[in-house]
Amino acid sequence: MAINRGIFLLLIPAIVGSLQGQNSGNDKGQFTGNLLLNNQKYLRDDKIGASGTMPVYGRNVVSSDFWLFMQYRIKDYSFIVRYDGFNNSNLLSPLEIYSNHGIGFWQANKKLGELDITVGSFYDQFGSGVLFRAYEQRQIGIDYSMQGIRLAYNINENWRIKGFSGNQKGSNKKRFDFNPQVISGLNIEGSIDLGKDSLGESKFGSLQVGASAINRTLDDQSMSWLVTNINSYERDDQFVPKYNVYGFNGYFTYDIGNFSWNVEANYKSEEAIVDMDNKLRLSDGNVLYTSLSWGKSKMKVGNTLVSVGLNVQARHIDNFVLKTSPAATLLDGLVSYLPSLTKQNTYRLMARYNAPAQDLGEDGFQGEIEAKIGTKTRVSFNASYVQSLKGNGELDPTTKQMKPIELFREYNLEVVQSIGKDKLKLGLQNILYNQARYEREPEYDPVNTITPFFEWLHKTNSGKTFRVEGQYLNTKQDQGSFANLVVEYYFTKNFSMSVGDMLNIEPHRYETMGISDEILHYPSFFMGYVHNNSVYTLSYLKQQAGVNCSGGICRLEPAFSGVRFTVSSNF
Repeated sequence: MAINRGIFLLLIPAIVGSLQGQNSGNDKGQFTGNLLLNNQKYLRDDKIGASGTMPVYGRNVVSSDFWLFMQYRIKDYSFIVRYDGFNNSNLLSPLEIYSNHGIGFWQANKKLGELDITVGSFYDQFGSGVLFRAYEQRQIGIDYSMQGIRLAYNINENWRIKGFSGNQKGSNKKRFDFNPQVISGLNIEGSIDLGKDSLGESKFGSLQVGASAINRTLDDQSMSWLVTNINSYERDDQFVPKYNVYGFNGYFTYDIGNFSWNVEANYKSEEAIVDMDNKLRLSDGNVLYTSLSWGKSKMKVGNTLVSVGLNVQARHIDNFVLKTSPAATLLDGLVSYLPSLTKQNTYRLMARYNAPAQDLGEDGFQGEIEAKIGTKTRVSFNASYVQSLKGNGELDPTTKQMKPIELFREYNLEVVQSIGKDKLKLGLQNILYNQARYEREPEYDPVNTITPFFEWLHKTNSGKTFRVEGQYLNTKQDQGSFANLVVEYYFTKNFSMSVGDMLNIEPHRYETMGISDEILHYPSFFMGYVHNNSVYTLSYLKQQAGVNCSGGICRLEPAFSGVRFTVSSNF
């Protein structure tokens, strides 16, 4: 595999030179790229759980992760190479060390009229991505790019069909290889004309529809693993595993005026999955999703103009475990994309408790209403609720029947008020978080939190910006109550600095936590500088163990203590 990629890199100059020779005039194409670099120095702190038992605090105390992306476009050709490096890195697996580097992504693309041809690596998705999504989230170290061939064809101005066949990028232990399981897919989507009035405007709204199918074939090693495990079970629990799994979906979005309605249904055929008791069983699966949004702008209430927006989402998941192999664990080998249905919070304490999607089963709902009152006031309210399915719940002692259990609940009220050049934000968050289920800690109690928060933003006449944010998370569970205060100042539009401290003011501990039973400080210091097309940051911080989410995908991470330096540069 490395030889093939090396040959591809060596051929690029020859290909580019040949293409340039075929072009007249001064058309030499366009070369662009970007660099992202993260350096970390780990500073041991046994009190918060950043202990010497972890390799990054015991011996590999400095790490570096970087990605250099380069793209060359000329006429209807495009060539991409991305060089990835991991040195003493715990990004891919937080409790392990990984060092390797090489070509993490490469692609050659050519457009031939209505046909688009891609070979090599690519990212893509079908519908919302529930059935298939190839993507990356560098912040938490995941990369699900496909490697193979993809064809896309524009049937006409309204309809497009695309298909692919290939292998998903390797897991954390073989980052620069690919998984042996073959994945193929086909998707068609387009719009349907619902009729127009005499002025040529849409009379009955617009309708976009689509449908997809995928197939994943297991390799012999994965099948051997399945057979060995299944044969160790009691006869009544044994079954015949399948090499192939098939998935299908259909979806539509209907828009008319300020109203939009989206529906998507996904189904996958029977295959071996690992259940909540860590045991293999044969099951099919499905995901149903719908969302409604509506907006009304500039309604007059008395003498005040008011704009109102409403968004509601609901989702049902039932045994929709779709990976490269049943042997893949945690975030390895994900073919489907099941993000959290709950609000994506950004403040440090408000983002403390998230609700990762449960692929074995959940029913979830999220609704948000927002009102803009005049030009200076905005009020929003968000509510989220997630529960398990009946079969994954608990036994009701009265009825002796299984019943769903509450996994997550959040209420979030926020008011933003402009006062001259200042902006003030006030709000309140309430969360119920089933820590035992989400973090696989049976002895942990459900976490109930009340978190008031504020943010004040002030702009001076000289263009400088001063910002203060604060939250107080009150709970008697998990690690107890926290207070967080951050002060940020923009000296110029290119240079900023912030300092803060998150204080565990009312500690609570379980025996398995491995952190000191005392008041703990989690300080933070940050400097950011922008010059030309580059952004430089230097920070010092301590962070408690917990679930870290990015783009709706979450993973459990250990505590962090250390210094980070990052560079992000575009050219």
